[in-house]
Amino acid sequence: AWNTQTNTDLSLSGPVGQVYALVVGNGMLFAGTQDGNILAWRFSATTNCFQPTAALKGHTLAVVSLVVGANRLYSGSMDNTIRVWDLETLQCIQTLTDHTSVVMSVLCWEQFLLSCSLDRTVKVWAATESGSLEVTYTHKEEHGVLALCGMHDAEAKPVLLCACNNNIVHLYDLPSFNERGKIFSKEEIRAIEIGPGGLFFTGDGKGELRVWKWSETAPA
Repeated sequence: AWNTQTNTDLSLSGPVGQVYALVVGNGMLFAGTQDGNILAWRFSATTNCFQPTAALKGHTLAVVSLVVGANRLYSGSMDNTIRVWDLETLQCIQTLTDHTSVVMSVLCWEQFLLSCSLDRTVKVWAATESGSLEVTYTHKEEHGVLALCGMHDAEAKPVLLCACNNNIVHLYDLPSFNERGKIFSKEEIRAIEIGPGGLFFTGDGKGELRVWKWSETAPA
């Protein structure tokens, strides 16, 4: 970790093997690791370092995606499941088992949870009256889905970016899932992140980072 205010390098101890995902929530940094654990740290201003807080156990294979929303931590894993964790107690409160392959990405959008998998689906989850999550819609792709990212276009309309392992990123209107465009790449797009001012970034399998921006007018 790097402190941009003091320009100091901070090391975090604990992970064994590769770290596939990082997210911040409730004052903690969470890391999804190769051994299936989710490690949590809190930053201590007194010692100027990160202190290990907890290890969230339950996944049987690597944790490859994490997202925080509504005081919950959601984790997607190579064991084909999504686990829902309470950010106050750090306990798993639900395990979602509807995917049949690796859960590559999880995304919070308004009151919904979206997830994608190598099983070629994007699933939309919503809370029932009891508070548990269930699938309300399944969108099917022709190829495995690697990454999801939600943002707004130049007209402030919600759009879902959906990267598949055929080197194409599909752009869908939400909540209709009507396709409005595609981004073609020479390599698989493994990561999509939102930037300021209508920018978004894509990172591919060969390490190339590209910067994109929504156009307010359609090309001639």
